Amino acid sequence: MPSVVSINSRVVRPEDAFVSVFDRGFLFGDSVYETFRTYDGMPWLLDEHLERLQSSADRMGLPLPGGLERIRDDVASALTASAESTAAVRIVVTRGAEVGRIDLDPGTAGTPDVYVLVRPYAPVPEVAYRDGIDLALVSVRRNARDALDPAIKSGNYLNNMLALREAKARGAYECVMLNKDGFLAEGSTSNVFLVQGGTLATPALDSGILAGVTRAYLIRLARASGIVVREAMLRDADLRAADEVFISGSLKEVLPVVRVDGATVGNGRPGPMTSRLSAAYRAGIDAARRSR
Repeated sequence: MPSVVSINSRVVRPEDAFVSVFDRGFLFGDSVYETFRTYDGMPWLLDEHLERLQSSADRMGLPLPGGLERIRDDVASALTASAESTAAVRIVVTRGAEVGRIDLDPGTAGTPDVYVLVRPYAPVPEVAYRDGIDLALVSVRRNARDALDPAIKSGNYLNNMLALREAKARGAYECVMLNKDGFLAEGSTSNVFLVQGGTLATPALDSGILAGVTRAYLIRLARASGIVVREAMLRDADLRAADEVFISGSLKEVLPVVRVDGATVGNGRPGPMTSRLSAAYRAGIDAARRSR
């Protein structure tokens, strides 16, 4: 049974998994979530994802029933039931449902609900890693920090969805959004990195981006190997002038970018630093698997 769903610690088949129409996650996007991969059954960077889940929940005043240990147990139970060695896992915590009631006030919510969705990992086509992908700088701006805290990984993803929709309509694989001041922010489900003269640069958290778990891991890898890393306020001109560009994410790993708005990045092939960091990332996974 590769795909399973845990609902409040009860594991069921996907066809038996139901959410109340009164659930605030469904009604308002009043939820937090995390997504990560497993490699040979090993949850990758699970601690970091759980810490961010806790941070997101704290920022929106959403209690986690049973705390992180209960959620960790739910993940383990769902993975055991699935027996899928290479899985994509999504943890969702909603503020719950009060049957018959639709009220924006969080104080009227019921008990929070915890869902864990396990499904076989659908890999990015290998050609994307070999030949690179296209990015589109879209007109949709990232939500302003003073409107919606970007440190909250919530279930309200309309901003990102509309940005990706525009990118797909233009034939690109992923979008890049600017913030309200015109600085580079992030993709719909990815962080952005540039290589400029041997230096690795990525938009600073102050740009109004989510603190990506994979982003942080890559920054640590790069600095440990002697690469200078700048977390900075970057403009679209920096993106267009970069020697290399890549995006990162828990399900994407390190994905090279060879075109931005149809213009070639560098020599039009995945660059050496991108390949170096991609290899280091996968080496880190292999080392963690061996040490289990």
